[in-house]
Amino acid sequence: MGNELAILLIRGSAERERWALPWRAPQTGETLEAAAVRVAEHALGEPPIWTEQIGAFGDAKRHPSDSEISVAFVGLVPHETASPSAGYTWFPMRDLPPLSPRQRAIVEVATRTIQGRLDQAPIAFRLLPLTFTLSELQQVYELLLGKRLHKASFRRALQAAWLVEPTDEWRSEGRGRPAQLFRYAPKKRRRPHRGVRFDFLYP
Repeated sequence: MGNELAILLIRGSAERERWALPWRAPQTGETLEAAAVRVAEHALGEPPIWTEQIGAFGDAKRHPSDSEISVAFVGLVPHETASPSAGYTWFPMRDLPPLSPRQRAIVEVATRTIQGRLDQAPIAFRLLPLTFTLSELQQVYELLLGKRLHKASFRRALQAAWLVEPTDEWRSEGRGRPAQLFRYAPKKRRRPHRGVRFDFLYP
């Protein structure tokens, strides 16, 4: 949602007057993963660019369906490409409406899962076009981490981890000199994996 992480919610029953995460029960013979993609695609208008199961939630924390156990998945999609179905609304992470305790727990674990997986999967790159500037990549990392990053340190970390490679293309970014475009480096061109160390800037 703009330059911040947002969550898609749907209004719950009129009696409870609460919002809820998209959910549905699996169909007969359907795997949990397939059900998660189906639910996400219906809510978003397109399949998510990345999904991952984050756990099972219960412990008497109420779910809108009154089910005893919820198996939750997290998924990501660029906000500008999604066309949510009727009844669904985007809410910025910093301003979520009241959710049931179980739903709130799912949101918290989903956020931690995304942030924890950034160093293990090319999540940030899937939210960008095939070629991008390093500034655009840093903005996506900052959005997902919820923190500002030190520019020089971020670029050194990318170079050390061999995550990107330059192209011969350049793009004008305002009045300054054009910025070089990069792409996610193919696996065969990458060195053995090294973790990306992030240095944060605090307001």
